Amino acid sequence: MTTAKSIAGGLPLSAVTARAEIMDAVTPGTIGGTFCGNAVACAAGLKVAEIMEKEDYPGKALKISEKCFEVMGQWKEKYDIIGDVRGLGSMLGVEFVKDRETKEPNSELVSNIINYAAHHGLLLEAAGVHNNVIRFLCPLCVTDAQLEKGLEIFEEAIKACI
Repeated sequence: MTTAKSIAGGLPLSAVTARAEIMDAVTPGTIGGTFCGNAVACAAGLKVAEIMEKEDYPGKALKISEKCFEVMGQWKEKYDIIGDVRGLGSMLGVEFVKDRETKEPNSELVSNIINYAAHHGLLLEAAGVHNNVIRFLCPLCVTDAQLEKGLEIFEEAIKACI
């Protein structure tokens, strides 16, 4: 498994993780990359791992997921332009369609929602082959109040743009 991005709190670091028998079978020095081995980034990565364990980030991801699926599931019932809500942990996708039966993608609506949300303090990202999915990436360090506000802005954006 390869990992990167936030494993060092913003410093450039990546990792390759595998069972011992796999790693031991590789010739030393053949697994590496641009972001491997920087001492400061490695120290930051150790601190990030310590915080993630201490603050139970896997548990937080599940809690965020449960809250978001509950709220976004209600949106799916309320707004017929939502075709699907899917994801795992704190990364969810809300699919926007022109028609629920045909599932015709609605990328223009997604663009409008993202712009509205950005102007109201929430950063969202378009995703999917047709750019008709909003990827909701919630940081694991989010407070309950921040999550509530983010979901509030997201729904305001939906209402304003439909």
